[in-house]
Amino acid sequence: MFAPISLDEILFMSRDVWQKYYQEVKNRKHLPRTEVAVRLNQSGLHVAVDCGCGTGSDIEFLAQNNYRVYGFDKNPDSVEICRSRFFNNSEVTIDEASFENFYYPESGIVLANSSLFFAESSLFERTWQLIVSSLRGGGVFSGDFIGEKDSWVFDRSGSINPLTKREVVELFSDFEIVKFHERSEQGKTAIGREKYWHTFLVTAIKRI
Repeated sequence: MFAPISLDEILFMSRDVWQKYYQEVKNRKHLPRTEVAVRLNQSGLHVAVDCGCGTGSDIEFLAQNNYRVYGFDKNPDSVEICRSRFFNNSEVTIDEASFENFYYPESGIVLANSSLFFAESSLFERTWQLIVSSLRGGGVFSGDFIGEKDSWVFDRSGSINPLTKREVVELFSDFEIVKFHERSEQGKTAIGREKYWHTFLVTAIKRI
């Protein structure tokens, strides 16, 4: 049985552990929701942003579908992997950045898979407005938000950004929500540790 993992471990685990995590996920296929975002994009703009891009699986799929892709992550190992992976693709740009200091280009797709959890709470409203403003009408947001009951919230409440279901829905006043899924269950992290998950997956089209 796996021991529980705390948010402290996620935020402060050693480079060796991060590298183990990236080895586990680097060959993972892109998420099905990324294909959905491509199908739903009605903006006419083949530009995408991958927030917290990890090892670049979704970037690869977007690039293969003729998107100009901007990916960012604040973990230097992730950035190094993605820059190496896409070094010969001039249509992919990788930055070491956080949600708060990234320059969001006008986009048809914004992905934020399991990454907005760690956006700075005190700046979240501004960050969210930057994301919304960067999406052209008809463009698609697809991403996850963390809920109040998630075990990471109790592990380190000052370093994570929990939202209620109502608060998540209110973020999308300028969108048509295509999918809204609440996950509330015990489960494993990518490196096999047990935790309680409380998250909201949202896929939505910005109104024109």
